[in-house]
Amino acid sequence: MNIRYLGILSATAAVVLLSFSGAVQAGGGRGGDGGGTCSTATLNGAYGFIGHGEILGLLDPSNMLHPFTTPSILDDVALISFDGKGTFTRTDFGSINGVPKGGDTGFNPFQSGTYTVNADCTGTMSVVYTAGGSVPANVETDLNIVIVDDGTQIESVVYRASVPFAQSAPGYSCSMNCVQGVQESFEGKKVSVHGFR
Repeated sequence: MNIRYLGILSATAAVVLLSFSGAVQAGGGRGGDGGGTCSTATLNGAYGFIGHGEILGLLDPSNMLHPFTTPSILDDVALISFDGKGTFTRTDFGSINGVPKGGDTGFNPFQSGTYTVNADCTGTMSVVYTAGGSVPANVETDLNIVIVDDGTQIESVVYRASVPFAQSAPGYSCSMNCVQGVQESFEGKKVSVHGFR
């Protein structure tokens, strides 16, 4: 009878050790200190993204939020193709307060960007709209990202959004290169075709 319990305990211990091993590998070690499994090459190929959030107001140079009278609600879907070397192309469709961005009901392919990936599977993305689309050129969105599920999923939060033209909020205005205060998150999943990645 004791042998049976030892067998169960041994099997349980093996499962726990394997779980810890996988957690450390996916997270790059304790506290993100080395031993990670991610690199720029981790992001390679197409990922479908969905985003939701609010544009709350404008940030002044001291990073103080000057809220709009009413926040603007943003919804967005995008397809991003990573090259595995630190750059990507992006096409998206979004709406702000129920109105298509720039008045365009189609997807906007006039976007590109750069990304970084740390060994602990954290990183950054910077999306820039280029000339030719319905959204003005040089609108930029910067995000902090975490790569999960063996590189097949990206979780992200916007930390900076800027527009090149003048905007105002009650008690504050900027003439150009206005930084918006936003509360937005995006989730991306690797596109699979017939079950293959």
